This record gives sequence, structure tokens and C-alpha cells, in this order.
Amino acid sequence: MSALLRDAPVGQIIRFVTGGRLYQYPEERPDFQIPAGYSLGRLVEKESELSLAVMTPGPATASTVDEKDNPLEVPINNRLSTAVTAVDHESLASALEGRQISKIMTRPEMEKVVTRADLEAAYTNATRQETIKTQPSRAIVPEKTSDGVVLVDWYTTDDPENPQNWSSDKKRVVILQIYLYTLAVYIGSAMITPSEPYIEARFGISAELASMGLSLYVAGYGIGPLLFSPMSEIPVIGRNPPYMVTLSIFLIISIITAVVDNFPALMVLRFLQGFFGSPILATGGATIGDIFSLLEIPYYLTGWAAFATAGPALGPIISGFSVPRTNWHWSLWEIVWLAAPVYVSLLFLLPETSASNILLRRAKRLRKLTGNAQLQSQSEIDQANISINEIVVSNLWRPLQINVLDPAVLFTSIYTALMYAIFYSFFEVFPFVYGPGSPRPNSPTHEGV
Repeated sequence: MSALLRDAPVGQIIRFVTGGRLYQYPEERPDFQIPAGYSLGRLVEKESELSLAVMTPGPATASTVDEKDNPLEVPINNRLSTAVTAVDHESLASALEGRQISKIMTRPEMEKVVTRADLEAAYTNATRQETIKTQPSRAIVPEKTSDGVVLVDWYTTDDPENPQNWSSDKKRVVILQIYLYTLAVYIGSAMITPSEPYIEARFGISAELASMGLSLYVAGYGIGPLLFSPMSEIPVIGRNPPYMVTLSIFLIISIITAVVDNFPALMVLRFLQGFFGSPILATGGATIGDIFSLLEIPYYLTGWAAFATAGPALGPIISGFSVPRTNWHWSLWEIVWLAAPVYVSLLFLLPETSASNILLRRAKRLRKLTGNAQLQSQSEIDQANISINEIVVSNLWRPLQINVLDPAVLFTSIYTALMYAIFYSFFEVFPFVYGPGSPRPNSPTHEGV
């Protein structure tokens, strides 16, 4: 529970305020034992060398290797232990396998899947990973690059900091919050529809203009991911900051929207609601991919999609009971009441799930502890080599390029857009058939149902 609170936004705030004295990470505690790979530099530069070491008969210890012939020594602080123990071949091979296992089925690795063979290999590795989880813990030997950088990795195959190794209860807490966050944002889109006849009467506008409250919200959460989704993939940022910052703004805007009594301002605020509520709609699936393996992802993505689909359908039902008995502002207040508890829950119970961000922060702590500037995470290296132009091309131009060049993707995009249009049009056409003054008049309450 303490680790969950430590990694949640409120825990990070407490750590910042106290200078890291509260909610410490293992590397910050006095009793932390630095893994040999990071403290003594008995690293292997390439996997082929490690494999060769495994096949070579006879144990190898640091004392039998001349220092000048061993360029892989990692400098450490004098306060660290200098004792070197022998490493037998079996444990060395196990460490190599552990390193490989730590890298499979992560989202960055899945992004490298290009061919069908790659995908089949990914599923094979996923099955292997599930088998490994039932076996004893294995140490993971950090890799050293040709320029002397030691790549900070998980310490063991069951490292508790790895989101995919979290307990089932911790994963359930995270996935439930993602589902509720998704529901709170999606439900806000159609929740305004029972208020539209009252908005028409209040401002003396047409039904077409009143329907813009729904249209602009949907447009906002369609545009928002173009900005916020790439932001969450930047290792130094991670998942939580875009979630928390935008949800904070979403809540503030929702309160203002609920009290505003000006039609143009109402429409602008509805667009901003959708825009700042959008990160979960694009990044929720990424969070799910962070904590579940490829074999489990489809089940949890189905649940996520169910909450996303149920949101707009439930919105008119909920506000349909309250608006006729109060006023048109009531439907907008209900968005606040639904989103506020979700915000509080995320603040206290949503840990960072991005492995790139977690390892980046671990590398910083290890550098501070050992004084070794060569300790870096792979995400740090990748991030340093990414330009703004590459981010723009990758996240804005590349999707358009794929749609234009791949007919299958283009067809799917057009089909999905058509389904979205039909789905949301139902909320606008129902009043013409079943609303007051229609051929089959019903109360707003029954109309929503």
C-alpha cells in the first residue's frame, strides 16, 4: 500500500515537499544493497560475449582478470563494498535469460513489431513470460553499450517496480480507475442532450445550434489526443502528469460550464471540456498495455471499450431524470459530481505505469547513489536523440501517411468514423421521434431510457 501511495501523484508531491525523506524508494534507503552489475561493473558488453562466457569452462572471477584488460569496470563510490564473488556459469546464463525476459512484451518492444513473424514471436515470448512468473526470481545483468553506458534495467525477473509484476490487487485498482475515468469523460458527451430543449428556450436558438453542445464536446476529445497522447510517451513525463493536469483543468472547466448563462461561452466551454478530458480516451489503452502482457490485454481492452461505449448511453438516462425536475444546468453539474471522485481516487491511488519513466527515475537515483554518470536508462538515451521534428512527424504526419498508403487502415478509419457519427446522431434524432411535440411524445425521463 505504501508503494502504491508513493507512486501516486499525492505521494510524489509529498516526496517533493519533503525532499524525498518520506515515501522513499529502495535506492534511497540506508539498507539498500546495490546489485553487483551496477556497483562493481562485472558487466558484459554484448549478449554474444555473455553467451561465450557461459560456454567457456571454468569459473571466472574479477580477481583473475587484469584490470587494464577489462574495460568494462564501472567506477563506484568508495563507500560501496569492493568484495567480488565468483559467478558460476549457470547463474550467468540465468542472468542473461533474465535480461531478455525483462525486455519482452513491453510496449516499446511491441512497437517494433513489423512482420507477421515478429508478431508470432511476440506471442511466443508472452507465453514464455507467463511461465517465467511461476519460476524462482532471477537476477538481470545490466547491459553495457559500446560507449561505456550501463543500461539500467529491472533488478530481477520479479522486480516489484515493474508494472507487469504488480500484484493482482494492485492491477485491479489501476484498471478500475482507468475504467471509471473513461466513463466519467465519455458520459459527459451526451449528458447535455436532455437539457437541449431548455437551452433552446432559454437563449431563443434553434435545435441545430443547441445540438452543438454535444458536437463540440466530441470534436474536443477527438482533437485533444493529438497533443496529449504523444506527451505521455515522453519518458521524462510519463502517464500520470497528462492525466492529472488535464483532469484538473477538466474539473475546473466543468464547474464553470455548470454555472455559465451565456450560449457562446457555453459552447466554447463544452469544446474545452472534451479537449481536456481526452487523454484517457487515447492513453487509457496504453496504461492497460503497461501493466498486462499481450495475452491478457484483449480482455481488459474489451472492458475499457465497454465503459467507453456505456458512457454516452448512460448520460441521457441519468440527466433525463434530473433536468425536468430542476433546470438545464443540472446535467452539467452531474458531470462534476461524477468526475470529482475519480479525480480524488487518481490523486491517491494511481501509480505511474510507464516502464520508460520508472527506469529513467531509477537511473537518476542510482547515479546519485553511486556517483557513476554512466548509469542511464534506455529511455534516457532514446529521449536525448529525439527532436521536436521527429515527434511531430511520428505522431501527426505518420498516422495520416498510413491512412493514405494502406487501404485497409483507411477503410477501418472511415468505417469507425461512420459508426461514431451514427452512434452520436441517435442522441439528437430521438427527440424528433419520441420527445415532447413529436408523433410519439414521451417525457425526457422516458426518452433517455
